[in-house]
Amino acid sequence: MFTVPLVALVMADHLMDLPWLAEIGARRFQLLQLILTLPVVLWCAAPFFRKGWQSLKTRQYNMWTLIALGVGTAFSYSVVATLWPTLFPPGLRNADGTVAVYYEAAAAIILLVLVGQLIEARASAKAENSIRSLLDLAPQNTIVLDDNGNERSIPTSDITPDQRLVIKPGTSIPVDGVVTEGETSVDESLLSGEALPVRKQTGDTLTSGTLNTTGRIIMTATRTGAETTLAKIIHLVESAQNSRAPIQSLADRVARWFVPGVVLIALAAGLAWMVWGPAPQLPYAIAATVSVLIIACPCALGLATPMSVMVASGRGAREGILIKNASALQSLAECDTIIFDKTGTLTQGAPRVTAIHPADGNSETRVLSLAASLEQASEHPLASAVVQASRDRNLTLHAVDDDFRAIIGEGVRGACDGHTVLVGNARFLNDNHVAIPQSEASHDGTTEIFVSEDGRFIGRISITDPVRANAHKSVATLQSRGLTIIMASGDSLETSNVIANNLGIDHVHARLLPKDKADLVQELKASGHKVAFAGDGINDAPALAASDVGIAMGGGADVAIEAARITLLNGDVAALVRAHTLARQTMTNIKQNLGFAFGYNGIGIPIAAGVLYPVFGILLSPIFAAAAMSLSSVSVIANALRLGRA
Repeated sequence: MFTVPLVALVMADHLMDLPWLAEIGARRFQLLQLILTLPVVLWCAAPFFRKGWQSLKTRQYNMWTLIALGVGTAFSYSVVATLWPTLFPPGLRNADGTVAVYYEAAAAIILLVLVGQLIEARASAKAENSIRSLLDLAPQNTIVLDDNGNERSIPTSDITPDQRLVIKPGTSIPVDGVVTEGETSVDESLLSGEALPVRKQTGDTLTSGTLNTTGRIIMTATRTGAETTLAKIIHLVESAQNSRAPIQSLADRVARWFVPGVVLIALAAGLAWMVWGPAPQLPYAIAATVSVLIIACPCALGLATPMSVMVASGRGAREGILIKNASALQSLAECDTIIFDKTGTLTQGAPRVTAIHPADGNSETRVLSLAASLEQASEHPLASAVVQASRDRNLTLHAVDDDFRAIIGEGVRGACDGHTVLVGNARFLNDNHVAIPQSEASHDGTTEIFVSEDGRFIGRISITDPVRANAHKSVATLQSRGLTIIMASGDSLETSNVIANNLGIDHVHARLLPKDKADLVQELKASGHKVAFAGDGINDAPALAASDVGIAMGGGADVAIEAARITLLNGDVAALVRAHTLARQTMTNIKQNLGFAFGYNGIGIPIAAGVLYPVFGILLSPIFAAAAMSLSSVSVIANALRLGRA
């Protein structure tokens, strides 16, 4: 609210002839600028000055050192020039007796830095949402059975080991435990990322945060509170997010040498003018010293990274790539290893019918219509795939009699038009005395369901989770850039290998739990690799947070998107290639910008110090120092805008 009108007034004074500004007078106009700048420098910039002072004390020179020196010098010089202009030699004064001031430069630098800080703060706040999303997976209250078999609801946090809990269909498992009564199917995508529910019966283990999909069961709690699997996943995400070291910017690394160099040059210039300069030596020495520090003020340096990131973010958004911060782009550009989750990342994450194989004397339409007629009463993901396939073919389904039965983990049976129909796995049909030809067995990782009519095998339906379009080309492109590609999946090794072989991926890790994926990331990082992780499930959140840069596939779990620093909105693997290209181009652009920023300073600082005066009689006025500073900023902005057209 102070900087925008300040900059607008100064620019208007430079570019337009405004009579009311002339009526105010140059000195009053400078006093107005001083009033507008005071709260910005003394209040808003106070944290920056503290950081700059700390960097000087510890000799860890960085951006804060440059900002503190530049802003402090520009502001202090301007205050002296406003209040005591007669201290300056006539050659540095305007016709009206005033001396040029640089309040708008000081305020603009502070505003720019504050905007960057705000962006980082918002990114941190979003990261906290991932923790809240995980906490929501556990139910707030749970039904427990007392010694007399009576049910009562208690807060989940009050559950203790060995308590008996009632888990109804559609509710989440509150704590880790084992099934003691009943059987059901549980959606364990939290752990494995796989869409298919897992059959659970007496003696099987249950994991907190997973979803009971079908039957009513009674479980006995074994691990509660901070010891549950869900709590440990939350801890993994928290630890990875909190321990991630901030990426040190290129500007900071250069500043370690640049800052002391600028200060030494400024002091040397002042001393030289005091010893060899014309009378009056002191004003000229001050002018030379201030010119050096002003021309080194990091206006362009402050723009170098945020301008490129802003343009890159806009371009990324147009291409379906959401980027949280500059460090995400730098990490992706520098990574040498990308770990892909399988289900929902390299594959589409939804089972589909890929083939129908009728037995002799039967048709595909007959096999699919009978199977879909029974499966429409089931909520199993494989059943949904079969029903969807029948809809895609516009098939008319048969009415199913009342004796329909679903056998958890095996299949369904019922009567259609007076015929007994079975749909399920091979064991289910064999148990019902239906012979399946040996040649019908599948060994390529595809899930097969078998269909019989009146005790006679009539065909099988192949269901698989298709590989995403462009996945093969995208993986090949990344590999051609020298990146190591790894697949990490909670699925079986057989199925994972089928997908990996199809995509040309040589490194496969299967049957991984969330902690295993995070451990894999940490092992690679410990061995010196820069690791990116691409995933979409809750089970991927710890690995996404632990990696140097997490990449979430759009349409996946919210917790995965929040834990990641780059999100691909359409979930297309090809978008990851575009993101990697954009990241590399952005880092190149930032380096070019830093080159412009430091290049102008490298040329301008010696001139500001007075190296041309002995030969040409030229002393760079602070006015020209500010102009050179502005020119470097214009160059940085123009170069960054090229990134949007790339």
